[in-house]
Amino acid sequence: MRFSVAIASRRRGLALGVLACALLPSPAEAHLVTTGLGPIYDGISHVLMSPDDLVPVLAMALLAGLNGPVAGRRTLFALTGAWLVGGMAGFLVGQTLVPSTITTASFLVIGGLTAADRRMSPTVVTALAVVVGLLHGWLNGAGIAVSQREALGLAGIVSAIFVLVAVASAFVVSLRIGWMRIAVRVVGSWVAAIGLLMLGWSLRG
Repeated sequence: MRFSVAIASRRRGLALGVLACALLPSPAEAHLVTTGLGPIYDGISHVLMSPDDLVPVLAMALLAGLNGPVAGRRTLFALTGAWLVGGMAGFLVGQTLVPSTITTASFLVIGGLTAADRRMSPTVVTALAVVVGLLHGWLNGAGIAVSQREALGLAGIVSAIFVLVAVASAFVVSLRIGWMRIAVRVVGSWVAAIGLLMLGWSLRG
């Protein structure tokens, strides 16, 4: 029995390590993917295909949903608005200026708070959403500038984020059964664990 539990634990650790390596930030990840359908669709595809942006967005939506409808609504507009502002600023400056360890820390913070399921005021959740939006938006905007793409790609990124946050946070707010909220907390713990592994790996490098 203990042997089987140990094997299962090792498998989970291995899977988590592989996922963390796959999510490890690198300069190329800030660049938009090319769909051939124009900058807006490139931006939408970037969010859906870039775990370093997609995971924090979903984790932020889960955290907001756990803290009620008011926090969810405010996060919806705060995250997307800050992402757009940060993206435009990063595009105009044209440089990232942000260490990868800081972006990795967003996994740790948001995932940890989601796992803890500690009730926070809508103001605190909104402030956290603004910080996350400005940070990741800056990286997106700088990446677009470096790759010499059109700033219109930010519109696609923000549009995708708006839809994702609206759907995910509304889903969590609607949960009434206890075990469902626990499942959301488990997802948060995995995000935090991935962030911890990514942070350790980047510091080691």
